[in-house]
Amino acid sequence: MHTQPVIVNIGPHHPSTHGVFRMRLTMDGENILDVEPVIGYLHRGSEKLAEERHYTQVITLTDRMDYVASMTNNQAYVLSCEQLTGITPPDRGMYLRVIAAELQRVVSHLVATGFFLQDLGAFATPLMYAMRERERVLDLFEMLCGARITVSYMRIGGVFQDAPGEFWPALRRILDEFPAFIDELEDLISDNEIVLSRTQGVSVITGADAVNASITGPVLRASGVSWDLRKAAPYDVYDRVSFDVPLGEHGDNYDRYIIRIREIRESLKIVEQCVAQIEPGPVRATTAMLFRPPVGESYVPIEAPKGELGFYLVSDGSIAPYRMHARAPSLINLTLLKQMLVGWKLSDAIVSFGSIDVNMGEVDR
Repeated sequence: MHTQPVIVNIGPHHPSTHGVFRMRLTMDGENILDVEPVIGYLHRGSEKLAEERHYTQVITLTDRMDYVASMTNNQAYVLSCEQLTGITPPDRGMYLRVIAAELQRVVSHLVATGFFLQDLGAFATPLMYAMRERERVLDLFEMLCGARITVSYMRIGGVFQDAPGEFWPALRRILDEFPAFIDELEDLISDNEIVLSRTQGVSVITGADAVNASITGPVLRASGVSWDLRKAAPYDVYDRVSFDVPLGEHGDNYDRYIIRIREIRESLKIVEQCVAQIEPGPVRATTAMLFRPPVGESYVPIEAPKGELGFYLVSDGSIAPYRMHARAPSLINLTLLKQMLVGWKLSDAIVSFGSIDVNMGEVDR
């Protein structure tokens, strides 16, 4: 039977686009013939706004890029500022950064997993389980800085303030109880027949293709490429802790899910070591709010939950960046979306897009 291809718009306002993202699909029935990603609906000009704010004020802009991983956005930005200014944070400040960053990785991966299962059709249960445990970590963030989502906790030279006394017992409870929760989540998901049939072998990205497209983070490691900036180019105190880098074998939707689950377990191991190693002392090298870095440029990439995140800064010697540009993993990781979706069906497209785990605040900036 002769059929005419139909163009279908998914988004920009659609629950399965994870924000204001638009997929323009050319379809023959349920089969996808072509994909055109359309971005730009959330553009807020963060990079341009940074040119009119002094260096410390820019921290609040970084929160709102990947607002599911604000702590690591703060970390990437302040590290680049420290390279520019020549400031070295005290040890306790760096340990608190790593604790906060790894807890943020746990939060980000829980959100990614919950919504991935929601996209797959699991009605609410895995998502609610993930969000329930996420709230416990956000309670810790509130203890650290008074905020839960857009935290602005880190500062050039360290962190905003030391952890209060009640933080450490609450953290201890999470470290003791979280492994059992991850086991429970895996029991629900990892061997589920529907999950396996809908994700294994679907939307495969080979290691070579991922490297050629500059893809990073769990999406890259799911394709079997061992690259993690916490080991390849350690920052803060990552050279003082031991952890494994989980790798996938097939680069499919299932591997992208399971890698995030395994990374949560490794993040908890890192936090455990930081708690054991942290010593009393100052948490910030300077309390100055205004900085005049020397003329120059800096870029310090970090291993954010979604991949390599870095802020390229150019200083002209004033109190504000002359130029700021974010290397955002959510944007780069969309590079192979067309390759992932062509040949599959509409229902697979929703799941595969969810497996990339993007945040549109970081894509559009």
